[in-house]
Amino acid sequence: MGAMSVRIDITGLRPDQVAVVPSPLAELGMALHTLAEPQHHPGLQGWVTGVTARLEAHLADRMCEADFLWRTTFSDLFLPYAGLPGATALPGATLAEELDLLDKLSDEQFVAAALEFTCALPYSDPGPGPLADAALRRRALELAAARGPQQVRFSERLLTDPPLIRAWLRQFLTDCDEAFFAETWSRLRHQLAADARHKTELLRHKGLAEALAAVSPALSLDDAARRITVDKLGEGRTATADSGLLLVPTSLGRPHLMVLHRYGWHPVLHYPAGPAVPAAPPSLDQLTLRMSALSHPVRMRLCRSLARSAFTTSELTHAHGMSAPEISRHLSVLKKAGLVSTRRRGRYVYHQLDVTTVARLGSDFLESVLR
Repeated sequence: MGAMSVRIDITGLRPDQVAVVPSPLAELGMALHTLAEPQHHPGLQGWVTGVTARLEAHLADRMCEADFLWRTTFSDLFLPYAGLPGATALPGATLAEELDLLDKLSDEQFVAAALEFTCALPYSDPGPGPLADAALRRRALELAAARGPQQVRFSERLLTDPPLIRAWLRQFLTDCDEAFFAETWSRLRHQLAADARHKTELLRHKGLAEALAAVSPALSLDDAARRITVDKLGEGRTATADSGLLLVPTSLGRPHLMVLHRYGWHPVLHYPAGPAVPAAPPSLDQLTLRMSALSHPVRMRLCRSLARSAFTTSELTHAHGMSAPEISRHLSVLKKAGLVSTRRRGRYVYHQLDVTTVARLGSDFLESVLR
């Protein structure tokens, strides 16, 4: 398996076109993601428990209706300013302002972004959306069917009546703000503003390379080639062109470093601010088993899928072009190492990576060789 990365062409990018701005809508997206996948964020268990305990049943039910928009990581719909034409689109100061920006996306943009995780649409390349392409629309509904009746209903309504779903989503996000997010944002926004000021100072006085190094060690700048490379288990490309580069800090989003590289949208780096949370290492035998399980290139590729969502063996067979017995054999190795969990929903059996365990492997290894 060769090196994989997302590349951002920054030819012609001026220093004044790089902005670091917190986004309440992006942070609400990460809040919903954390509530849907708390194991991605072990340091936020207390916050998750507190919010869940006082969540009204009606809002919790609505949260399940469209959770594919934020469960896998989160949808580009939470960064709508990146889809707007012109070089000056930035996050709003308030959630209401950003919901107004979301309303400015076209129906085509909204539907394509909403179906990203269901439909596997072309992401970095041009192409028609599911509103215009009947084959894509059929494929989206077939994939939704594998996820259950709730996702089928949502996808059908989205494709049939985008304005209805857009109004639903805006009302839902407003209700989440009133129920729990306004209080959370009032605490987080000062930390995120401070981080944005710090990165902006680095940009101004030290340059883009220093600022990117402070954002994440996974980012590197090749000044001669005018390219930023993001070390990711995925391929992608985008360009700043005349639109600039936006960096959005998140407190709830650790450890996710996300790159918006959708065709026709401005590039955005959505990066974790604040310290990581340490955890106790496993036994040396467990550690050896886990690292050995992850050393196989096919299992590494499977982990890329399983880290983002739960998949059936059949879905993995289709996505990776392998036979069901091959997939099952690799899943068995990952499960024996305690890296993959399995759960049944109706007649489907879903597998998912235990990202909390995988996230600890680096520090686990270091502590094991030092003790």
